[in-house]
Amino acid sequence: MAVPLYQAKAEFFRTLGHPARIRVLELLQDGPLPVRELLAAIEIEPSSLSQQLGVLRRSNLVTASREGNTVVYALSTPDVAELLRAARRILTEMITDQETLLAELREAAVRGTQEKSA
Repeated sequence: MAVPLYQAKAEFFRTLGHPARIRVLELLQDGPLPVRELLAAIEIEPSSLSQQLGVLRRSNLVTASREGNTVVYALSTPDVAELLRAARRILTEMITDQETLLAELREAAVRGTQEKSA
């Protein structure tokens, strides 16, 4: 029996639900990188990075190729980078909306304080 699309999407987003995985994908947006550069940029234990890269590989979000003794990772499709850009746009809008609400709350608090002192 086929998995419903909404369930497949939920599993896909669960795959993205780890900060190290998101960071790897962000770093790979600019092009393929060897593991040593990923390690230096993410600053986690090699075993943890290996585990997270394995999750991304099994989900087909990244590919791995060997160049001599070096394993190089790359995004499997430019759509992954587009998804990260879309997430950034959505987060920017959310934060902007929160900043607007915060400014309104502060303004209301100042008015309330001024009304009490008058």
